[in-house]
Parts: sequence; structure tokens; C-alpha cells
Amino acid sequence: MPKPSDTKQRIQAAARELFASQGVQRTSLQDIADRLGITKPALYYHFPSRDDLVRSIVEPLLDDGEAFLLAQEARGDTPVRELIEGFFDFNYRHRAAVIMLLSETPTLADLGLIDKVLGWRRRLTLLICGPEPTLEQSARAVLALGGLQDVCMQFPDAPAEELKAAAVAGALDALGR
Repeated sequence: MPKPSDTKQRIQAAARELFASQGVQRTSLQDIADRLGITKPALYYHFPSRDDLVRSIVEPLLDDGEAFLLAQEARGDTPVRELIEGFFDFNYRHRAAVIMLLSETPTLADLGLIDKVLGWRRRLTLLICGPEPTLEQSARAVLALGGLQDVCMQFPDAPAEELKAAAVAGALDALGR
């Protein structure tokens, strides 16, 4: 996969800032071009639409999440603590993109992210609880995994290692481990 150009990276950075402050739907490509001092056609050269720009920001999150899950599924015997720690690391690494998108439910749905995240949780639940989890095990897994994601966004300025220790302990408690 080729490395994005400096201009593409500048466009993505400006878009992230504007999306976070104004929302994805209320940010036009003209707003982004104005922020950067470039023409709209120059922006269109790199990103033909706002959806293409949003996808370029979200793709690393999707690719990383899928790679994490595939590695865990291939391994098959990852201890639960390692799964939880790895899932925390993934969410912490991508918290800025997730925070940007959380206020944009239509955008999340349009990009298929809601279904993707729920699918990841189902796959992780199977890894944590086995192939036929009970309702209690499934509910505990949803609490643990959802809470882990929420902690990464709720405390963005907390020291990473301290937050990880607290979040992993809470997730393991929710799982009854």
C-alpha cells in the first residue's frame, strides 16, 4: 500500500480537526480547502468526495481491527487477559477516529461501521467465552468490550498505562475473571 502524500496527510489532518469540531455532515470539502489555503479542485484531486475522505481516515482503524481479530482467531488459544489488553491497545490507538465518528451515527451506518464493530464484538465474545456462550457470558462480554472502548474515549488525557491497567481490570471483573 503506497504511503499517502504530504498533501493527502495535511488534508486528512485538517478534516479530522473540522470533523471533530463541526461534525462530518456539517463540514464541506470547501471548509477543508479553506482551512488549508488550497483550492477545492486541488482537494478533489486527492479525494473525489467527502465520503472518500472519511473512508481514508477510517480505513486504518478497520484494517487494524480486522488484522487484530484474524491474528487472534488464527492463534485460537490467546489467554483472555491478552485478548482484552490487545483490544484495549487497538481502541486506544484509534480513539481519535472513533471519537470523531461517534457523533455521526448516519456516517457510522453509511460506512458499515456499526455492523463491523458489532461483528468484532461477537467474534471476540466467541474467543473469550467459547463457541456457545450463555446469555450471561455474552452480556458480560458486551459490558467488558463496550466498556473498554468507552474508557479509551472518555479519558483521552489519562496516562496510557494507568488507563490500560484500570480498564483491563474492569473488563476482567465484568467477565467474572
